[in-house]
Amino acid sequence: MRTFDLAPLYRSAIGFDRLAQLLNEQRADAQPSYPPYNIELVSEDKYRIVMALAGFSREEIDIITERDSLHVTGRKQKDGVERTFLHRGIAARDFEQRFQLANHVKVTGATFENGMLTIDLVREVPEALKPRKIEIGTGTGTGSDTVSVLEQRQAA
Repeated sequence: MRTFDLAPLYRSAIGFDRLAQLLNEQRADAQPSYPPYNIELVSEDKYRIVMALAGFSREEIDIITERDSLHVTGRKQKDGVERTFLHRGIAARDFEQRFQLANHVKVTGATFENGMLTIDLVREVPEALKPRKIEIGTGTGTGSDTVSVLEQRQAA
């Protein structure tokens, strides 16, 4: 396995320490493959996670958002019946799946139907962080151009 020294990134870039931390975490924690899931781009700022949870009921699934992560856990309740399987193709075992959310991505809802869990997400960038056009003044030296830029900033 290859290892990367990210120390130069910490020294020469400002604000990328979180990115380097995420890279280190991804190397340490390989994502489990159970349960199977899809991540869909529904529109420009809307996403959907669809997980196949055969054998689970709505009460056995928990969805928790915490800062910039989404945790989906499933705890199979034991029914007390002893079974002997000749073939077991449906896993139906406990799981915990974590998704790292980008900045300003929020969970808007979740549904569970026919063994498929659907989680809807949307990216809502605050108005203050969206790009805006700044008018260029004439440079007459009166300072009124600077005031108009400040007024535009305060109005936004």
